[in-house]
Amino acid sequence: MRLPKSRAPVHPGEILQEEFLDPLGISQREFAAQLGISSQRLNEIIHGKRSMTADTAVLISQVLETDPSWWMGFQVALDVWESQQRLGLHG
Repeated sequence: MRLPKSRAPVHPGEILQEEFLDPLGISQREFAAQLGISSQRLNEIIHGKRSMTADTAVLISQVLETDPSWWMGFQVALDVWESQQRLGLHG
């Protein structure tokens, strides 16, 4: 049996900003326009105020040439961790 981590997994929005947008020199506004979504929606994802949806993961993957399931893996790990915390199942 694996015990849950005591620290939250990284939000996919943080990965997007730090590993892609910053190194590529792309602003959130520019990237949101490329995705066809509002800059507010993207900003909320990047700041962890909104979850990464499958639709958003697909859009991001098309632009960045990544796999949507890779983005969703970060979100699922975070969702599971948050559920464990709410249920008192943290290690």
